[in-house]
Amino acid sequence: MRQDKKKFLFRRINSLSIAGTIFLATQANAANTHNTDDNETDKGLKNLSSKSIKHNENDSLESTETERLTVTGRAFNTMHQNLGLSRMPQDVMHTPQTINVVPQELMKQQNVKSLDEALRDVPGVTSSIGEGAGGMNGDQFLIRGFQAQNDIYEDGLRDFGVYSRDSFNLETVSVIKGPSSEVFGNGTTGGAINMVTKAPTLTNRYSAEFSGGSGNYYRGTLDVNQKLNDSTAFRITGMGDEHNVVGRNYIYSHRWGVAPSITFGLGKRATLVLQYMHQQENSVPDFGVPVVTKPGAAYGQPITQYGIRRDNFYGTNNDQNATNDNMETARFTYKLNDHITFYDDLRGGEYYRTFAASKATCDATCVNNYFNGDPAAALVARSGPKGAGNGLGAGTYQAPLPYQQESWSVQNVASMVANFKTGFLKHQLVAGFDIERVSDNRKQSTYLNAKPYANLVNPNPYVGNLDLVSGNSNPNGLVNLGGIGAKSGSNGYGFDTGIFLFDQIWFTNWLSIKGGFRWDRWQTSYNVTGGDTTKYPDKHFHDVSGVFNPNVSVVVTPDSHQTYYFTWASSTTPMGMYVTNGSVPIRPGTNSFASPEKAQLYEIGAKYSILHDRMGLTASLFRLDKGNALNADPVTGTIEGSSDKQRNQGLELSVGGVILPGWNVTATYALYDSNTTASTTAANRGKNVQYVPHNQATLWTAYNAFSTTPYNIMVGGGVTWRQHVWLNAANTLRAPANLDFSAVISHRFNEHWKISMNGYNLANRLNYQSLFSNRATPSTGRMFIGELSFTY
Repeated sequence: MRQDKKKFLFRRINSLSIAGTIFLATQANAANTHNTDDNETDKGLKNLSSKSIKHNENDSLESTETERLTVTGRAFNTMHQNLGLSRMPQDVMHTPQTINVVPQELMKQQNVKSLDEALRDVPGVTSSIGEGAGGMNGDQFLIRGFQAQNDIYEDGLRDFGVYSRDSFNLETVSVIKGPSSEVFGNGTTGGAINMVTKAPTLTNRYSAEFSGGSGNYYRGTLDVNQKLNDSTAFRITGMGDEHNVVGRNYIYSHRWGVAPSITFGLGKRATLVLQYMHQQENSVPDFGVPVVTKPGAAYGQPITQYGIRRDNFYGTNNDQNATNDNMETARFTYKLNDHITFYDDLRGGEYYRTFAASKATCDATCVNNYFNGDPAAALVARSGPKGAGNGLGAGTYQAPLPYQQESWSVQNVASMVANFKTGFLKHQLVAGFDIERVSDNRKQSTYLNAKPYANLVNPNPYVGNLDLVSGNSNPNGLVNLGGIGAKSGSNGYGFDTGIFLFDQIWFTNWLSIKGGFRWDRWQTSYNVTGGDTTKYPDKHFHDVSGVFNPNVSVVVTPDSHQTYYFTWASSTTPMGMYVTNGSVPIRPGTNSFASPEKAQLYEIGAKYSILHDRMGLTASLFRLDKGNALNADPVTGTIEGSSDKQRNQGLELSVGGVILPGWNVTATYALYDSNTTASTTAANRGKNVQYVPHNQATLWTAYNAFSTTPYNIMVGGGVTWRQHVWLNAANTLRAPANLDFSAVISHRFNEHWKISMNGYNLANRLNYQSLFSNRATPSTGRMFIGELSFTY
């Protein structure tokens, strides 16, 4: 009889579960085992009150089933989500800051394949391929309009690489909005992105996914978790991916990756996680289409808004982006007692890259010829802006130059979390130190033959052999970077030593104050060498700066289901911060050489977890002020410092969870009011900040119907919308609004096998994904991907 009840409960839980991993963990719990395969489910079980789950034989089946609904319905309610950061021990609900979490289940339903795709569900995040003669590529994000390319973390440690991060080894992705220098160190003006990776558990699990679809898309992933003994487990994830880009000619990506890991001491006082990640990619960088101003128009737009085909590629057959990225990580945890826990996280990284790209530039002559009836004479320069001293004649476009990049990094973060009392006051103290070093070396190459211009209407990427040689063998082909000269090589490093301390003090069960600081000593060096040294001598720059970033929060928690807070925090971005992922880390002769960027955040917010933790809601009002802002030159694309002051303020709302059994939803909305409050360029005062939309919203919902029957089906869909954004500080160039509809349908054959189909950009709208100061990249067109997966 007991077994029959278990089987019936298993079927009911299956009908209410959202996906395979949560389903498996709930099944294991229903069978009265103590091993869980899903961390989120495990946390949910622990957070339920003792009254919620009963284990004696007299419990009714109905009451147990109701409480299981609370557990399985929390995949989209991230209020009790752990952030995976020892320095931020509280969950989302009790952290006084806006935090957007992209959970594993949402990534599965949307068939997310990269970090970039995961962040499309987060308002305020903009993708950019990067600017400057270095032609940076890979994941280059802005948060609330401010650079975040150096603020990408994996399990709380920086990922310094310049590459497109695949999602095959990601459990969740969190965006922690606003300055977080007390936790992460220098940078984090708009916020930080933290990826939580898949780590071994004590439940054996074997899964694989195989996908195929539009644009010659083929992908396979593997995830194997094996328990070795009662406290040791091994896990390996792998990925192979090959695809073109629907709606863009000649663009493709081939990549593969593997990530083995092993954990010792699971469930013990001392735990050690050893991880390795390797990812390689060979792709074509897409620098998009030029933004032009039609004669008589008030502002410029991408040329594709005026009849040019969205699939036009203005690069050449010489363009390439080959990356080889490796990271080795050791994460140690020691629980001294019930009050004190020590953490030590160590990571080394090695990154290799070969890069060559083309920037499309349509000058005044090109524009006039196209709009005045002579499109055959509209020629596009596809080698970037004019380079002084390139030796190829007036009007020749040369940058960005091809280059090879080798980087390495090492970081160690040691911290302690202590929970104790002093009299009637309860404390949670976090203290530690952070040491990191990152080094970068680049070698420029040049073409002996200039890239031919492309026809704006019908570009031809096949330009033949351009005779690629090293920069030292052709110094006249090097581009003169303002204030530095035409140099063939560069190298530099950044060395940071930081200490941090913050304490949350509870005066009552519902009122607390959290305050702390981080002090950093940032040392950076940058050297440019080679080329024609008689004309441009080698230059060496060095700087040491100490920065202090405090923060304070007032937190009110009337009960475990609601939190209200006020937070003030500061951040600093010193000179030379972007060692590996900036085109020129130090640019002498500008204000960025003299003083760092400074940012201040003021934020009030509220967080709720309602309906027995089935739904989570957040609301926040913020003001973010930034001084000495970096601006992108709309002509050259280079990033230079200024004395400008910028402000972004607004409202952010989010909701996620279970509306009814089997029906899940997540939605966000952001209203931003940004402007340049002070500028040395009088015309820019009062203008909107680059890349910041006024309105932005996302919605995704899915319903699991007939789940106890052989004809079960899960259907879902959503929309992402972003209002137009300005591309330059003067607000004379802009990208139109984005509107993207997507959908999914899936069927589960049994508890092991599933088939699904995802559709993207169903309306086939002309959207723009990556934004630049004078260019924009059209997003993928209408696309369908089918997937077959199994889990045992």
